[in-house]
Amino acid sequence: MQGYEALREGAGWMDLSARGKIAVRGEDRARLLHAMSTNHVQGLAPGQGVYAFFLNAQGRILADASILCREEEFLLDTEPETAEALVAHLERYIIADDVTLANLSGSLAAIAVEGPQWESAARALGVVIEDAPCSHAPFRGGLAARLSFTGGPGFRLIVPPEEGDWVRATLEKAGAVRADEEAARTVRIERGRPRYGEDLSEANIPQETRQMHALHFNKGCYLGQEIVERVRSRGHVNRLLVRLEFDSATPPARGAKLFAGGKEAGQVTSAAYSPARGKTLAFGYLRAEHVRPGNRATAEGPEGTMIEGSVLPEPGGGA
Repeated sequence: MQGYEALREGAGWMDLSARGKIAVRGEDRARLLHAMSTNHVQGLAPGQGVYAFFLNAQGRILADASILCREEEFLLDTEPETAEALVAHLERYIIADDVTLANLSGSLAAIAVEGPQWESAARALGVVIEDAPCSHAPFRGGLAARLSFTGGPGFRLIVPPEEGDWVRATLEKAGAVRADEEAARTVRIERGRPRYGEDLSEANIPQETRQMHALHFNKGCYLGQEIVERVRSRGHVNRLLVRLEFDSATPPARGAKLFAGGKEAGQVTSAAYSPARGKTLAFGYLRAEHVRPGNRATAEGPEGTMIEGSVLPEPGGGA
């Protein structure tokens, strides 16, 4: 079994150590994160967590992160490309607060196990976690958390580097199969899990992404809230993130134009050929009036070709 099949049918493991990891410490840490993110942080107890966006004053998404509440700190798990910028963004708003930030990216190992047989790998490692998104528990000097990269069931270990070799060896012995970056990306797109840096970016406001689990509408003020509330009160955005299916083995390029109703209507953000479906699956932004499952859409293909496709059900998400 290869990594792609393992993530879909068995238990696949991925080395995600390159992901950003930021420790937020100090007496005012919950207050700061609550005021800077789109989800409810102040009500979290150790072992709990939430998925959230960090916005600028114009309501644009600067980063996404899983915010994990520990006894003495919060740990933010974010994309590799956004960790440094997120630290700088938060530091600008620490004025008289008792808050310190530590960028731990590169100093902790992160190993994910995902797929329908993930529980056998968890038993081999001795991992026990609550069945709730972003829940987590101490594990070998770090933590085990209910986080998912591909959108499938599983868990992630964030541990000191010296524990990484033992974790990998134990997973291999338990029958888990390593999945490379290409396999993980393909399964992520199949399962409808968008990724910041490809499908989400600073060009987007939260409601365009349809990742509503990242938002809490009764938490009080936070940076960028005015824009989020304005969009909610109007009940409309011009474009939405969609999942797409194309009758082609050659994926359209990132940024390829999308056409619907005889007009240019959006662009592709990520795409991959799905061996299991025998088709290309993709994410893209489409004008809101064309966003209905089954609606036809066309994408620019290689060498000026046009690829016929259709809109799939709403994209998922999760930690």
